[in-house]
Amino acid sequence: MSSKTALVIDDQVNVRMLLREYLTQESFRVLEADNGRNGIIIARQEKPNIILLDIMMPEMGGFEFIKAYRKESKTPIILLTAKQEETDKVLGLELGADDYITKPFSMRELAARIHAVMRRAENDSAETSDILQGADVVVNRRTFTVSVAGSAVTVTPSEFELLAVMIASPGRVFTRSQLLDALQGDEGESIERTIDVHIRNLRAKIEPEPSTPRYIETVFGVGYRFHADDTP
Repeated sequence: MSSKTALVIDDQVNVRMLLREYLTQESFRVLEADNGRNGIIIARQEKPNIILLDIMMPEMGGFEFIKAYRKESKTPIILLTAKQEETDKVLGLELGADDYITKPFSMRELAARIHAVMRRAENDSAETSDILQGADVVVNRRTFTVSVAGSAVTVTPSEFELLAVMIASPGRVFTRSQLLDALQGDEGESIERTIDVHIRNLRAKIEPEPSTPRYIETVFGVGYRFHADDTP
C-alpha cells in the first residue's frame, strides 16, 4: 500500500480521472472530491499528504477551501487553475497555497511541483534537533513551529522554509531566485513574485509593525535578509 495520499479536488470528472490514473502510477493513494465542501470532509478524515485543488467549483471554491482548511492543517496545497490572471495565483498564495499550476499542464511539470512541495514539507518535519533563533524569533525544525517573543505563530510549509533559510544566515542577503531555489530546488518553474507574496504573509505574522519590518528586511534591487539585533 502506498505511504502517500493525494486528494484531488476538482469539479471536472475528466480532470480527476486523468490525475487519478497518473498519480496511481506514481504510487499515490488517490482520493477525490468534486467541490471544496466535500474536500474538507475527506481531508479531515483521511489526512492526505498533498492536496491538488481547483479554484472554480460549485458549493465551495478553492479559495474558500484554503481559508477554511488552513485554520486546521499545514498540508501542502497546489492550486490547479484555468485562470491566466496573475492576481488569482497571487491570491491563492496569500491565502496559504504552496504553489500553483495553470491548466492545461503537462504531467511532468505537475510531478515536479508535487515532489518539490512535498520534499520541503518532509524536510521540515524530518529535522530532529534544529532550533534556529534570531532576535525574538525562534524556528523549531523538529516540531515545525515558529514563535515570536514567546507566542506561537502559525505558518505554511513554504513560509516556514523561507523563514528557516533566512534566519539560519542572519545578515545574508538572499535574492528572490535563491529563495525560489530553496523552496523548489531545480524542479518546476515559478515567478519571483511568489517570494514577495510569501514574505508579505510572513511579515504580517511575525512583525510587530509589518509596514516597517524589524526582522525581514528588503534589500532594494536584490532581495531579502533576516535582521537579528546584532546583524550589521
